[in-house]
Amino acid sequence: MTTIISPRVHDLGGGFNVRRAVPSLQARSVGPFVFVDHMGPAVFEPGRGIDVRPHPHIGLATVTFLWSGAINHKDTLGSEQVIAPGDVNWMTAGRGIAHSERTPVDVRTGRHDVHGMQTWVALPKSFEEVAPEFHHHAAAALPELQRDGARLRVIAGTAYGEESPVKVFSGTFNVAVDLQPDAELEIDSGHVERALYVLEGDAQVDGADIPEKHLVVFDRGSRPVLRAKTPVKGLLMGGEPLDAPRHMWWNFVSSSKERIEQAKQDWLDGRFGRIPGETEFIPLPER
Repeated sequence: MTTIISPRVHDLGGGFNVRRAVPSLQARSVGPFVFVDHMGPAVFEPGRGIDVRPHPHIGLATVTFLWSGAINHKDTLGSEQVIAPGDVNWMTAGRGIAHSERTPVDVRTGRHDVHGMQTWVALPKSFEEVAPEFHHHAAAALPELQRDGARLRVIAGTAYGEESPVKVFSGTFNVAVDLQPDAELEIDSGHVERALYVLEGDAQVDGADIPEKHLVVFDRGSRPVLRAKTPVKGLLMGGEPLDAPRHMWWNFVSSSKERIEQAKQDWLDGRFGRIPGETEFIPLPER
């Protein structure tokens, strides 16, 4: 075990916090993952919810996975999809897409909670300008393993001898982990770069305590063992290292600074397209 990363907390309003563990000074990426956000846990009163207005992306794929709650995704391809706990929403931005993420109208009628992770995967250089796509995979479609108090759901890529149906562009390691007290799990050693984000619970790695809401980046080639002292929710991630350094600005990821400048102008000029039913948008930041 090499590094424990304390995420930066962003208050998005209404008591909804997002913790960002990557990028950080200690880790710019883990495998193809260049952005790791922990959403919640948050409880919303009736009438309230998540409202992420339309915003653009290039050069990456967004991966959304929930333990509780519901989010309605809409994009410039015309996709509309509510994600429920255990489902995967995978949006390949490629050469450009815009989307919004909001709590569904029917869910807002009562008190509701949300808890999950959103990560970004940088696309390999040869796929950065691929046509945008959106894919939803229901919970029942994902490989699931139950072993000695451990529940493992393979979100994307390969892990523990299973392969997710999600289309990936490079070697990817992404697993939702739920452990009962005293359960132990050896971290799959089949990927070069690996990390664990502990959403909730008291966990240990090789006997050392790991604080919840922190990211642990493992040494290459190591065979760490995760143990739960209480019920633990975690997200394993990693895979093949990036094929080149990536530049990140706002919601844009690219191996080229010039491409990011073009994306800024495209958003200012309205060239990302329209999302059916949406009239709002997030303006380009001035920074």
